Amino acid sequence: MPPQRLATATAHHPAGPSRRRLHHRRGAMFSVSCWRIGAIASLVAAAAATTVLLNFSLPSSPHVPATDFTGKLSAAISPPPPPSSPPPAPATPPPPPPAPPPPAARPRRREPSYWRMAPEEALRYAKKEIMAAGPVIDDPDLYAPLFKNVSQFKRSYELMERILKVYIYQDGRRPIFHTPPLSGIYASEGWFMKLLKESRRFAVTDPAKAHLFYLPYSSQQLRISLYVPDSHNLRPLAAYLRDFVKGLAAKYPFWNRTRGADHFLVACHDWLQGSYTTTAHGDLRRNTVKALCNADSSEGIFTPGRDVSLPETTIRTPRRPLRYVGGLPVSRRGILAFFAGNVHGRVRPVLLKHWGDGRDDDMRVYGPLPARVSRRMSYIQHMKNSRFCLCPMGYEVNSPRIVEALYYECVPVIIADNFVLPLSDVLDWSAFAVVVAEKDVPDLKKILQGITLRKYVAMHGCVKRLQRHFLWHARPLRYDLFHMILHSIWLSRVNQIELHE
Repeated sequence: MPPQRLATATAHHPAGPSRRRLHHRRGAMFSVSCWRIGAIASLVAAAAATTVLLNFSLPSSPHVPATDFTGKLSAAISPPPPPSSPPPAPATPPPPPPAPPPPAARPRRREPSYWRMAPEEALRYAKKEIMAAGPVIDDPDLYAPLFKNVSQFKRSYELMERILKVYIYQDGRRPIFHTPPLSGIYASEGWFMKLLKESRRFAVTDPAKAHLFYLPYSSQQLRISLYVPDSHNLRPLAAYLRDFVKGLAAKYPFWNRTRGADHFLVACHDWLQGSYTTTAHGDLRRNTVKALCNADSSEGIFTPGRDVSLPETTIRTPRRPLRYVGGLPVSRRGILAFFAGNVHGRVRPVLLKHWGDGRDDDMRVYGPLPARVSRRMSYIQHMKNSRFCLCPMGYEVNSPRIVEALYYECVPVIIADNFVLPLSDVLDWSAFAVVVAEKDVPDLKKILQGITLRKYVAMHGCVKRLQRHFLWHARPLRYDLFHMILHSIWLSRVNQIELHE
């Protein structure tokens, strides 16, 4: 109420002066309060109007972005910030150092498409590559002292994995063909055939792609099927093998292209080396690559450089070919040398004459292991406890004891003149074996004691590292015995290839 109306209203009251003064003060206070309330209401209304303006007037400015405009208005109605020192100017970071140039990429050598090459062209390329192999340094898979040339071996092995294809003839009557034994002392030919037939990498069904052709027969099954006991007549065996090869040559063009030079066989029985078994077919004897356990260079049948010395392995349990593998450390090998076996051939009688019958406790040399001895320590335990395992030839130069010694981590001592040692095309046997001439059997103990402990420890270490290259696996592993044999056959064929000038 305006002051004038307040005064007029108080004049009509009949109360006294003091009462009038009290009413006047109350009226004045009420008037001021009403005025303040009205002012506050006006401010609230103005704020509401401003909010409406903020919410609905932003799009009306076509030149200012909405976020900028809102920010300016908010700053205008917000209380000013307290004075403070201006923020320091951000320090300018130093420019980053220039990045070093990336190292020059080593030019990657592109491998050719081997499958597009003719078989002989691929082999010719492989031979050039092997001859030009670069050095191999500290390869974790290959121990250099075991090999004659580890660089060439590694390159040759790699090329075998990439190039080699083998065609396996399906001809031949079972069990002589396709059914080899997987146990016994002739098991090498059986395990090789089994694993090659199962190989998806190497075996092919198209002969046009093949670099090698495999004659899948078993010398052991040939003997069991055709030999008449005590007849001493090997002609039926030789004639059978000869007629089989003639049949292949008449049926297919592959044999006649090279006269059998790109064909191979794998045989472990001693009689394959007989004068009638392979000599009945001239090309088979002269040209075919023969992987043989009885690798005797003096008989004129095994040809070093072309034929392959096949390791003779004794497999006692085909389902567990690695059973019993392993041996004792050097410090626990208390026997200097050990041998036990049948006494036949030209070397073993001499060995027993000088070292048998318990003449020397360091030299444990027996015929068949006596029962009184085997009750205390078995044949295998003797090998595991001996530093050297004697491997004298029997009727022929080969012996399964060589690989047995490697299995039981015993350094083999080979006594067989003219014996081409297994896989000696790539392995350096001087690193892990002792070769003693037959005439030196009387000095055998002196020879073995002349090997220093330091040298023996090194040889024993090589035997342990070599062991993996002589093991059969149901599923082959790189560098195992299956691959080592196949590589030697591959390398033999590669070496036959002539390079063009």
